[in-house]
Amino acid sequence: MNIDLLQKNLKEGLSIVGRASSKSSNLPILKNILMDSRNGFLGLSATDLEIGIKWSTLVKVEKEGGIAIPYNSLSSFINFLPNDKINLKEENSNLFIDCKEYKTQIRGVSVDDFPEIPSFSKEKSFIVNSNVLCDSLSQIIDIPSMSKVKPEISGILFSFNEDELKIVATDSYRLAEKKVKVKKEEDGDFSFIIPQRTAREIINIFKEEEKDITVIFGENQILFKVIMDDFDHSKIELTSKIIEGNYPNYESIIPGEYKTQVIINREDFLNKVKAGSVFASKINEVNLHISPEKGEVYLKSGNNDLGNYEAKIEGKSEGEEVKISFNYRFLLDGLTNMKSSEVIFEASNESAPGVLKPVGKSDYIYVVMPIKN
Repeated sequence: MNIDLLQKNLKEGLSIVGRASSKSSNLPILKNILMDSRNGFLGLSATDLEIGIKWSTLVKVEKEGGIAIPYNSLSSFINFLPNDKINLKEENSNLFIDCKEYKTQIRGVSVDDFPEIPSFSKEKSFIVNSNVLCDSLSQIIDIPSMSKVKPEISGILFSFNEDELKIVATDSYRLAEKKVKVKKEEDGDFSFIIPQRTAREIINIFKEEEKDITVIFGENQILFKVIMDDFDHSKIELTSKIIEGNYPNYESIIPGEYKTQVIINREDFLNKVKAGSVFASKINEVNLHISPEKGEVYLKSGNNDLGNYEAKIEGKSEGEEVKISFNYRFLLDGLTNMKSSEVIFEASNESAPGVLKPVGKSDYIYVVMPIKN
């Protein structure tokens, strides 16, 4: 391998694939990244056997070839270099780096020792805008919790019906569903569950791309990729295992009707829940008293060691008077992830789930279980 490219391009690629570089000492090869140059492109790859990331850029290729190189050593050195042309040359499993006054040699290993990242035939796929997908995942990313008993709820559900994608997350105490319009490339409904970590990496890697992401669903793997601006060639590919199993029938948890509804200012509600959290009990409890007759919501919390708190929130309400308690952290998560200036809160009684929705939009719903006293 003998290639030339700019330092800033290599730095970008290393920062992306490095997210999949393993720190485990059990398999030292996973601490390396694969560098492969052919057909005018340099490809970087890394995997920890759970996720794999590939990144490509156009380069000047004098000689094709490849090498597996320790990620930490390479990345640290490249970060010190000026933004200028870099020459990378591989000889006898050594990588020689030349950039202006900087020269170094890093010992690598054979590409034959590097694990293969799964390839995909185009089975089931869809296309979604990267900003839309990343924003949608950001609204639910913190909800799943690790569960050995129910590994399915450790991940995030992608469920398709016609041209609509539903992204769902739950931890058994709250649930969020986000609806997104997508372009499917074949008929039929399908679904899969991705690990929470995979969803975080999608946000971290693709949020700045502002491109369409093609998602390909295989038998037990999923691929997210974006194409270069000027070439029909992948720029970034993220491959992940999926979580096996059947996701809970979450739609049965979402209340189909309510007895009390109130529309309130989101920021006002959010700030008063935050204030109430200071005086919340050991179980993080805050109490809501909704009075449709007065058009007001009273929020209370109390702690024997600190004192008591009470606030009033003006709103437009209808239905029956209700008193209901929630974990304030769950309320804050739901309100923080809403984008509208006003929110709808619905409830039926003190033991039924509460529902938060943005006003003016029907693409997001947040369901939270009450604290039963």
